[in-house]
Amino acid sequence: MAFRVLIVGGTGQVGTAVVRALTAEPSCIEVVMVNRRSISLSADARVRQVVLDTAATEFPSEVTKLARSMIAQGDTVFGACCVGVGQGSLKWSEEELKALEIGAVGDFARGCRAGGITQFSLLSAVGSTSQSRVRYVRVMGLKEETVQAIGFQRLAIFRPGIIAGNAHTPRYVAWLGRLIPGRFGVIEQDDIGRAFVAEFISSSARNGVVYLENREMRQRSQALK
Repeated sequence: MAFRVLIVGGTGQVGTAVVRALTAEPSCIEVVMVNRRSISLSADARVRQVVLDTAATEFPSEVTKLARSMIAQGDTVFGACCVGVGQGSLKWSEEELKALEIGAVGDFARGCRAGGITQFSLLSAVGSTSQSRVRYVRVMGLKEETVQAIGFQRLAIFRPGIIAGNAHTPRYVAWLGRLIPGRFGVIEQDDIGRAFVAEFISSSARNGVVYLENREMRQRSQALK
């Protein structure tokens, strides 16, 4: 099945891994990256970028236009959000964090849904819940709730633990994380990227919301190889 992907956050650490995995998948015929600023792209003609101001009031409607134009080509179109913040977010206020993780991400997701996209994949974090006293975990939980409320036919929420191979993860943290079993331990960044692609090409995926943590992402990544 040929498919196209409309993605925001594709220039980040995990997003780059997702785009790389998509270009390695023959059935992916187009990747449209929504970026806040222009970047140098790979030589792969299937990848193009559209520069949009994610803080602008017209951002959701511009995403809707993009989604509709992609769907008009006649192939299945998936939405994906790999927006994530690194160590720099420690200096952000909670309002600034929410503006990105809830405001911009929510606007992108709403634009995708209004444009006709019914299946969406969202990068979050392990243990996310809006009830947490930990700011980052709480905001991630609010982000999940925001996107769930939009009403996608299928929503895959990726909840990695410690991400190895990520510039924002210190080497010693990744090393120590390998001693932690289960969902809070380490997962390779490339495994997350391939798990996103496996979600897109899965022909047996059920409707509804599915949560993918380290184990599930590794399984999907290995099945894709």
